[in-house]
Amino acid sequence: MLASVFAEGETLIKNAALEPEIVDLQNILNKMGAKVEGAGTNIIKITGVKKLKEVSYNIMPDRIEAGTLLCMTAATGGNIKLKGVVSEHIYQVIYKLEECGCKVECHKDLIMLKSPKKLKAVDIKTMPYPGFPTDMQSVFGAMLTIAKGTSLVVENIFESRFKYTNELKRMGAKITIEGKTAVIKGVKKLTGADVEATDLRGGAALVLAGLVAKGETKVENIEYLLRGYENLDKKLNTIGAKILI
Repeated sequence: MLASVFAEGETLIKNAALEPEIVDLQNILNKMGAKVEGAGTNIIKITGVKKLKEVSYNIMPDRIEAGTLLCMTAATGGNIKLKGVVSEHIYQVIYKLEECGCKVECHKDLIMLKSPKKLKAVDIKTMPYPGFPTDMQSVFGAMLTIAKGTSLVVENIFESRFKYTNELKRMGAKITIEGKTAVIKGVKKLTGADVEATDLRGGAALVLAGLVAKGETKVENIEYLLRGYENLDKKLNTIGAKILI
C-alpha cells in the first residue's frame, strides 16, 4: 500500500490481509490525500498521487495489547476495566475468555472482565483475521497452563511459535507439542524460574506466567517485549503486579 501511493497509475493488491490495522492505514493515507479503497476486503485498489499532505491522526487502539491485559487479568483471578479499546477487533479472544469462565461486558470503547475462581480449559485454533489471532496464541497458551482440564492449541499461521512452551515447562507447566498442536494439561500452580523470551508474544506469555507463579520469575531478553508493549510494567504495577526492569 505504501509503495503504491506514489506509483503511476492504478495498483491492485489481491489476497490482502483483512486486519483492522489495514483499514486504519487506508484511513490515514486517504486523509493525507491518497486514493486507496477496499481495505478490510481481499482486494485493495490504490490510484497513485503526486504528493501527500500533513495531517493529525489518532491511530486505532492496540488490540493485541488489550487482549494480553485481559488474559493476564483472567490468569491472576482479578477484575479489570479497559478504556479506549474496540471490542469488535478482538471478539474471538473475548469469546474464548467467556468460554474459560470469565464474565465480560463490552461497551462502545470499554471492556470489563471479571475472572472466575478457576479457569476452564478451552481449545483454540489460530486463523487469519477475523479468526483467533496468532499474536494471542502464546499469551492464551500461558493462561491455559493453570486452567482446569486439557486444552488444545492449534497454530495454523506461523511455524516455530511454540518455543515459549519450553520455558513454561521449566515453571511446571505440562505441555506436549504434536506438530502444529500444543496439548496443555492444566496444573494447580506454576513456580517462578529464570526463563528466556525468544520473541515478542512469547515474552508476554512468560510475564503472564510470572504473574501467576509462586515465587520470583526472571525473564531474559525483554527487548522483545519492550518492542511491542509500551510501559507494560508500569501498567501492570498500577493494578497490583510487582515487576522490576
